[in-house]
Amino acid sequence: MNIDIKAVHFTLQDDAKDYVNKKVTRIHNAENMIVDFLVTLTKDRDFTAEATVNFRWGVSIHVKENDFELNPAVDKMMDKLEQKVIKEKEKVKGKR
Repeated sequence: MNIDIKAVHFTLQDDAKDYVNKKVTRIHNAENMIVDFLVTLTKDRDFTAEATVNFRWGVSIHVKENDFELNPAVDKMMDKLEQKVIKEKEKVKGKR
């Protein structure tokens, strides 16, 4: 699984990058199914956390969350992403 974390309109500190990497472990049960995991963190008036997950079988999942703080935005994004990954994983298991 390739993980790419980008920051737009601000400099991403190491502790924030570590926080995102720590949260990525929540989807470790699907690591062998994921090809790319792309995270974009944007700061305008508030923080926007976006993630795109590309699966081996060609399906992509995209989630986007906003918050006034970076860490809660990442938490919300990962909550939503985790649910979508579980749903996609169950869909694939059902087709077998």
